[in-house]
Amino acid sequence: MIKRLIGLILAIIALALGFVQVRPFISQPETKSDETCWKTNYRYVFVHGLSGWGSYDAQNLFMPYWGMAGGDLTRYLNHNGFDCYAASVSPTDSAWDRACELYAQLTGTKVDYGRAHSEKMGHSRYGDDFTGKALVPAWNETDKINLLGHSFGGATVRVMVSLLETGSAEEQAVTDESELSGLFTGGKSDWVFSVTTLAAPHNGTSAYSMDDGKVVGAAEESKSSKVLSKIMSLATGAKKDDGRSGTDYASYDMYIDNAISLNKNLELPTNIYYFSIPCSATIKNDDGTYSPNTEIMEGVYTASSEKMGHFIGTTKGGFSIDESWQENDGLVNTISEKFPIGQPHVDYDETNIQKGTWNVMPVYKGDHMSLQGGMTKRNDMRGKYVELFNVINSLEK
Repeated sequence: MIKRLIGLILAIIALALGFVQVRPFISQPETKSDETCWKTNYRYVFVHGLSGWGSYDAQNLFMPYWGMAGGDLTRYLNHNGFDCYAASVSPTDSAWDRACELYAQLTGTKVDYGRAHSEKMGHSRYGDDFTGKALVPAWNETDKINLLGHSFGGATVRVMVSLLETGSAEEQAVTDESELSGLFTGGKSDWVFSVTTLAAPHNGTSAYSMDDGKVVGAAEESKSSKVLSKIMSLATGAKKDDGRSGTDYASYDMYIDNAISLNKNLELPTNIYYFSIPCSATIKNDDGTYSPNTEIMEGVYTASSEKMGHFIGTTKGGFSIDESWQENDGLVNTISEKFPIGQPHVDYDETNIQKGTWNVMPVYKGDHMSLQGGMTKRNDMRGKYVELFNVINSLEK
């Protein structure tokens, strides 16, 4: 409960500072659902990023995370024949913990972080109880779901899908079978039809690695940017003296070395369709570096974007952050949003969409929040989602 209050506080601060303007449900765009081409119509589950919120959270009523400045996205999609739901996972914790919470919400059970994991990380094994409050009416190999993860929500859904496929040997080794969460037993990847990541830092972001290299010509941080930076740091990082491991927070998973290490341990089930939508809100300079496009980027992101757009270096783990990492959406490098390093990927081809590989869609011209509808930079993305869902629903089972 305390974790979810952070999202409410951030929403209120954002409103007070003028970062977000609440807007009414706006008129319907031209793009419509095309049921004539559908082969399925499985439910769609949206998973928010850091400091986000969903349908279990009070702030979603007056400022939906999915839609924000552009109007309630899930409401619109439901009106167009798609069955959509918005999950509410921790705004601060690791991809593992968030995956466990997502699983409990989908199955209507009590959150079980795992005995081995919770003892190692220094926190309680169990979390909120969603018994009788399941996010979706049913979820199994027949009633599949389509998962969408924005930002760190991408890592969240990837961890859950990997666990659905293989389970967890560590949890099985220390837990009686009668007490073992169904998430850790494996054999359930056929419960998911597709995964779509939206501006997701698959390989982390150089925004967390500024001590590992150099920045040339970065802009001065604006007052609002400094405020937001402090808020995000408090919201996503480890807390002092709480007995919990600092490796069990989102901020740890967002470092490039840690994100790449996580990728190596995640399975990519071959029976699922994967899509990624990367974003870019920068302009390439004459010297090859990148600077923010202020016409489409939120002002609070411009300072971090400028730094990322001029940054080169080498992580402590030896990974080279070269010029290919300079294009960004204000918070995440565009190259990191395309696919997890080491996993199969192809450029999106609507005539040849493959299972078991990342179908990388064209880079969307917008900042990190654009695919949600934007904050002060309003983006009406609803037609784009209808197009995407028409494609997903037309795919073979």
